[in-house]
Parts: sequence; C-alpha cells; structure tokens
Amino acid sequence: MKRLLSGNEAFARGSWEAGVTVASGYPGTPSTEITETFAKFPGVYAEWAPNEKVALDTAIGAAYAGQRAFCTMKHVGLNVAADALFAAAMTGVEGGLVIVSADDPGMHSSQNEQDNRQYARFARIPCLDPADSQEAHDFALVAYNISEQFDTPVLFRMTTRVCHTTSPVEVNEQRLQPRPTIKFPRNPPKYVMMPANARKRHVIIETRIQELAQFAEAFSGNQVEMRSRELGIITGGIAYQYAREVFPDASVLKLGMVYPLPVKLIRRFAEQVEKLIVLEELDPFIEDQVRLMGIELYKPLDAAISYPNTKTIFPVTGELNPAIVRLSAEKANLLPPASQKASMSQTALDLPARPPVLCPGCPHRGTFYVLHKLGLPINGDIGCYTLGITPPLNAIDTCGCMGEGIGVAHGAAIAGDQERHIAVIGDSTFFHTGIPALMNVAYNKSNVITIIMDNRVTGMTGHQENPGTGRTLQQKETTEVNIEQLVRALGIEKVRTVEAYDVDTIEKTLKEWLKTEEPAVLITQEECALLPSARQRWMPLAVTDKCNGCTVCFRIGCPAILKSDELDPKYNRPLAKIDPLLCTGCEICAQVCPRDAILFRNQIKPIAQEPVFSE
Repeated sequence: MKRLLSGNEAFARGSWEAGVTVASGYPGTPSTEITETFAKFPGVYAEWAPNEKVALDTAIGAAYAGQRAFCTMKHVGLNVAADALFAAAMTGVEGGLVIVSADDPGMHSSQNEQDNRQYARFARIPCLDPADSQEAHDFALVAYNISEQFDTPVLFRMTTRVCHTTSPVEVNEQRLQPRPTIKFPRNPPKYVMMPANARKRHVIIETRIQELAQFAEAFSGNQVEMRSRELGIITGGIAYQYAREVFPDASVLKLGMVYPLPVKLIRRFAEQVEKLIVLEELDPFIEDQVRLMGIELYKPLDAAISYPNTKTIFPVTGELNPAIVRLSAEKANLLPPASQKASMSQTALDLPARPPVLCPGCPHRGTFYVLHKLGLPINGDIGCYTLGITPPLNAIDTCGCMGEGIGVAHGAAIAGDQERHIAVIGDSTFFHTGIPALMNVAYNKSNVITIIMDNRVTGMTGHQENPGTGRTLQQKETTEVNIEQLVRALGIEKVRTVEAYDVDTIEKTLKEWLKTEEPAVLITQEECALLPSARQRWMPLAVTDKCNGCTVCFRIGCPAILKSDELDPKYNRPLAKIDPLLCTGCEICAQVCPRDAILFRNQIKPIAQEPVFSE
C-alpha cells in the first residue's frame, strides 16, 4: 500500500513496522516530526527528553533491556549526545538501537552544517544515508536488523531535503511483533566500561567494523546502476537525486551504507568506467576514503576550481541542488556549458529578502526592547529569542550553542570585564543545558544576571512539550517543573518572576539589580503568542490621532506596526499604523508610546484609521 510521507514520517513508520516500542528525542529541525509521528502509533512509548544525551541514554537503556529503540536529534544535538554515543558503540546492545542524526546542509535553521557521517567513522559504527522517503522507510526496517546482527548502534544520517520532502512510500500493513523485554543483563565485562573492560571491548569493535565492511559488499542499499561507461558517479543520500537529474546517462554507484564502505564493490565499479567522480554534500567523506583505496578520481585540469581540501569538483560548503551541481560539472569540463535559457531556468529567482523576526505579540519583545536601552553585553542562546539580534532590537551579542549564554557571561565576568553581562535563555534550553551553567554561576559567585524567557513551550521547533509545561509528548499530565523554585534550589537568592509583557517592571527590576554585584535571575513568563490558548485572547490595537510620528513604537520591531503614508503636520514624520490582521494586542507598543496614542480598536469610536491589510 502506498502512502504520501515525508522522510521523517517514513522513518517513523518503518520503525513502527520494525517492532520498535521506545523512542526518545529532543526537538530540533529538521528531525522533530520523527518522534512526533511515532508517538501517534499504537503500542509505543515516545518522549521528549530534556536534552539529546538524556534521550540517547534512554534509548540505550531500552535496547539493553531487549527492546528495539531509537532516538532523534538534529546534527548539533549529536555533539551533546556524543559521550553516550561512544559508550554505546563500545558496549553494543541487546535490542536494535538506531540513532537518527538529521543534518542541515545550508544551515536553514542551524548554527553550523557539520557532516555527521564523520561520527560513524569516529565511533566505529555503521551509517545509513537514505536518498528519499522510500529509503528512509526501508532502511529503518533493516537498520534494527543490522544493529542486532552486529551488536552495535546504527547511525541513521538524514538531511533536510530527505526529512522534509514528501513522496509516495510503499508501506507494510503488518507490524513485526515487538521483542519481549528481557531480564536486564548482568554482564559487567560487556556493559561496565571501566578501563580493564573497555580495552577488551575496543578490540571487539575494531573486529566488528571489519565484519560490517564485508556485510556492506552485499548490502541491498548499495546499488550499481550501469549506463554510459564514459562517466561513473559514486554518491549517496540526497546527492543521488542530483546525480540522476544532472547526469542522466552516467553510471551510478549509489551507497545506502556510507560507513563502512564496500571496498570491493567500489573497485569493481571504478574499473568499469572511464572517468570516476564522487558527488556528496558537505565533507569529502566518501571521496577521501576512495582516494585512500588508491582509486584514481577525475581531476579537472584547471586547479583554480579545486577547493582547499580534497574535494575537487563540488563545493564543500552549503546545500547542493541541481543548479550548483551542473555549474560545478561545467567548470570541471564534465558537461558542456548550458544554453542561456537552460542556465536561467536553473538559477534561483531574485526574490526580496525576508529576514526572520520575532512574531507579532512575541512575549520576548518587551525584554529585548529594555535590553537594547540598557546597552549592556547580552549573551544569547539557541531558540526563537535568538531573533533579538535583528534590528531594531539589536540585543544579542553572542550565540553559539545550547546553554552557552550563561557560561559565556560567567566567563567574561570572572575574566574582569567591567561591563555587567546579561545572559538570555529560553525555558526549554534552560532545562536542556542551562541548569549546570547557572549552578556554576551560583557556585562560583559571578555577577551574571540571567533572564529565563519562559514562553511555556519549546517554541522554535514548533511547540513541543518540555518539563515546564506539565504535559508529556503523548499528552499525559505530569509534573510541571517550577523554574523559580529550581533556580532557588541551585543557590541563586535574587530571583523574580514577572509577566513578560510588563515592560516597566522588567526595566525597573534590571536597573535595580545592576546596582548590586550578586548573581540574579529574572524569569519573564507568558505563553507563546501562537499557542491556541493565546490566540483566543488576540484583540488588535489601533493608533489614535494623538500619534505624532515620534518613532518610539517602531523601535520594538513588531511586524504589525507600520509607517503610514500620512505625515505629522508639525514634524513631517510618518505616523504609525497597525495591521489588525497581525496585531495580537500584547500592548507592548502601547506601553512604550509616550503619547498614549495606542488603544484597543474597540475602544476607539470611530476607529481612527482604516484597516491595514498585509500583502
């Protein structure tokens, strides 16, 4: 039976069909929908964990107990889970264990575009790289078998295009019977990684990877497609789709298992073609290994088009697409120059820039407005509040990875920076990795002021539950972590929770705390404006004739506030107007307006301006 599924949905479906019963993850684009989809299947347990390491530890525990399990994360999440990854690679498992790393070439929603195929080689575990939704489904089914056959976790590397592209998938209506939970293993030489045991296990995993290399030679996901012998392409993942589109007549070796590589299969393929190239996204992961086999790859005569590392034809940065692949091939003399008409059809449309901004009614906006006024260094974190960097707020100075803001602020403070540092972090990120950093501030007594922006949900990735929401992924009521009580338990004495829309209180509190040298935490609390419960309270505002175009309301950076064509007769400045289709009625603009010129539309009779409709 065929169903229209995204790559994420297809993997979740394949895992369910494979008899998986346990899934744990941390939401992160482009991986989020996998766990959300799996949670809806019958007979399964699925959860959001506080961070990726906890998620992987949970999946490991389920696999130790004999169940098939998976965990999900975006590529940078595997950095957080790396300790658990390497430990599981050493111990092996009882039930099948699959670790999904959703990579993000092109950094559509990420701070880097690392190539996590490298983790497979580093940890000595197999890596599967599906090219479409059908393979995401089929490879999921086989991944658990590989895991159990070779006593190893399996890294399942997906990319944004595979995760989010929808295509027909042949699914199975029957589900494999879930494995019975076994008596938890009492096998210290295998599962207790003290040095004496780990030394012996290291020998075992090196032997295991050699056995997996033999398995790769006959793995059904590694396929040769012979066409013209003039050009052969070794590829895998989404790059296979670009190879077929740009080089329709070329012979292709499509690798579904990209680590370990099938050396004999690659050698046979190389011998059958006149020119051989490797087409892959990001790192020269396959290309480097092929060169180390002593296999000669086609190299353009013009060295100027070579990249600084061993990737000689295609870019080492950014997401590939057919236009980029074609242009690179033309420069390498693999294809004739396309006609102007064909070239134009391959180039991206020249669309106006649409920079991301905080949503209308975002509860974080008022805090960033105050922080901009204070002019202090702001150490930010990963989340929708990172958009505090955008003009006119301009209120984020650093942002690197989850939980980093508090630690960076602390480091600057103890280094002797004379300016007071303020760290900004969201509720979900605080639970993720902010707690240890704040504990360090309390323990080592720096003067950092931390603002925890609690919007009652994990906002950036699409409104997932977290330990502060009182609900689990599968919508069961649970313990709701009280952030203020937790902060006090960490040793911070100066703590206050305020309404996120109360701009005046936020400003007064921060100015008061800046007169002291104690560590302090301000919790700004208001649910995300896009949550259904918040949408029910939306009530648009309007600008009255008191407006004189002073521009103060423009400084909060709300997309609902626009400059009208009407000018103030005295100052010749554009008057403000509010788009009623965007305005949520958060009243931040009304609070900052020095002339009290902004009221709810139903308070103005007649309404002072005509409705404004967004284009």
